[in-house]
This record gives sequence, C-alpha cells and structure tokens, in this order.
Amino acid sequence: MPDMLSIGESMIELFSEEPMDRAETFTRSVAGDSLNIIVAASRLGTKTGYITKLGNDPFEVYLLDTFTSEGIDTSHVLIGDGFNAAHFVTVMPDGDREFVYYRTGSAPSTIKPEELNPDYISGAKIMHCSGIAQAISPSSRATVLAAAKIAHSNGVTVSYDPNYRHQLWNPTEAREAMEELMPYVDIFLPSAPADSMVLFKTDNPEQVIQETIHMGVETVVVTLGENGALIGSENEVIRLDPLPAGPVIDTTGAGDSFKGGFIHGFLEGKSVLESALIGNVCAGITITGRGALGPMPYRDEVYDKVRTLK
Repeated sequence: MPDMLSIGESMIELFSEEPMDRAETFTRSVAGDSLNIIVAASRLGTKTGYITKLGNDPFEVYLLDTFTSEGIDTSHVLIGDGFNAAHFVTVMPDGDREFVYYRTGSAPSTIKPEELNPDYISGAKIMHCSGIAQAISPSSRATVLAAAKIAHSNGVTVSYDPNYRHQLWNPTEAREAMEELMPYVDIFLPSAPADSMVLFKTDNPEQVIQETIHMGVETVVVTLGENGALIGSENEVIRLDPLPAGPVIDTTGAGDSFKGGFIHGFLEGKSVLESALIGNVCAGITITGRGALGPMPYRDEVYDKVRTLK
C-alpha cells in the first residue's frame, strides 16, 4: 500500500530549444505538478501511488510506463475514452519559455468523485492535492475535494499545493476552491508571490503563514523561488536560503521537487527543519538540468548532501 498518494493530471510535454514559430523538432516527455511531486518523493524512497485518469489514445502506454518506471503504484489509474492532455514548450529569443496547451476536455478532466476508492485513500499516510487538478474542470475540482474529505475523515494527512495558473481560471474561482479545501488541509504548500498575490493579496510570506495557521492548517511551506522558502507552524517560522548544486539551467519542477522532498521527510518522521532541508537540496539539484523529471535526484545524492549541511 502506498504511503503517499497524489491526485491530478499528467500531460505529454513536447519541448524544443527553438521558438514556437520556427521549431521543427520536439522532444517528448511527461509533465504535471501532481506527478512531479510523487516522482520526487519516490526517488527518495517513499512508496507512492497516483490517482488520475488517462485517455485511451496512443500515449496511454507511454504515460503508464513512465509512472511504473518511477516505482509509482498505478492500480488506481483510470482509463477512459478520450485524449491525454499535451503542451508544447519552446525557448524564445530572450531565453524565456513559451507554452501552448491542448488540455480542454482531456480524459483527466473527466474524473468524478464516484470513481475514487475510499479504501485506497484511507490506507495511505498522506493525500496530496493540486490546485491545477481543481482548475481543469468542475468534476475534477469536486473529485479533489472528495479525496481530501475521505483522507481527513480517516486520519490521513492532507497536503495541498494551490499552484495558481491564470490560463485555467480566474482569481475568484481559485480562492473559492482553496477555501473549500482548507478545512481538510494539514500541510499547505503555496508559492509567493505567484500564489500569495492571488489567494491572499499579499507578497509577504509571513502574512500567508499567519492567515493559513489561523485557518487551522498545522504546517505551511511557502516557496520563494530564488529566495528560498519560509516554513511556518504555530510555534516557529524558519527561513531557508536556496541551495543550488551548480549552474542554474532550468527552474522547471524545482518547487515540486522541494515539496516532494519535504513530504518525504515528513513521512520519514523528520522534523520540519530536516524535511525542509531535504526539499531544499532536491530543488537545488533539479535546477541544474533541463525539464522537471530528468534532473530530479535520488536518495543517496540527497542524503549525502543533507549530511554535509548539519
């Protein structure tokens, strides 16, 4: 039985180093915050499982093979009629990235609450929820809420990354979705300022921590990009500087890697600080390679680095 479950959407990623209007060759990979976070945890040794829905198009086998190759339990991955979401990513002349999404009406967005298995969720130790999964459709939003309620009622820790994306919904909808989920959340994982400005109307991470603790959340981890992270609980606030392991190549997936490392530490019974250090090291290594999954580190590399920091 997996210790950590994640619910959400995986997409086919097609990447090119050339601008979108001139790119001729794209490299295929897999993308999605709900997947990234359990890959990060799985590579550290956490037993993970994925709750998602795949379309029965030609990418179905590729996605399933990717999940299983990372040691993720796929016994509750659903298969339905339809297509799997995809996005194209290219590098623009100024070095920034350009995204084009094809996801509206995808199979993952059709998942429904009645398709959840309560026994599977109640047997885990942590249920991770994603704001992107809430945003892709009303039925997916309802399913995320149902998963959190099942977990909460069975004593399973609920973690939540709001991960706001303006392409998917507006700030009002995002705040409403956050507020309906927060009564069931134990670990809150927003970023600042991207999430905090939309959801709390502030770029101050300490204010986010204060407001979230007031909502009843036990632990808040605010990722701050190049400025590290701020971790708060009722009794303490800890600031961590980033720990790049080399030249920064690509920041894609760094936040997911941090959060997956933090949750892994939590499941290992480590302190908030120790868990945050694990996440910090994971993120620092991830940004030294291209893409989200490829450069995510494995247990020995991370733990060796953490030992040098104590």
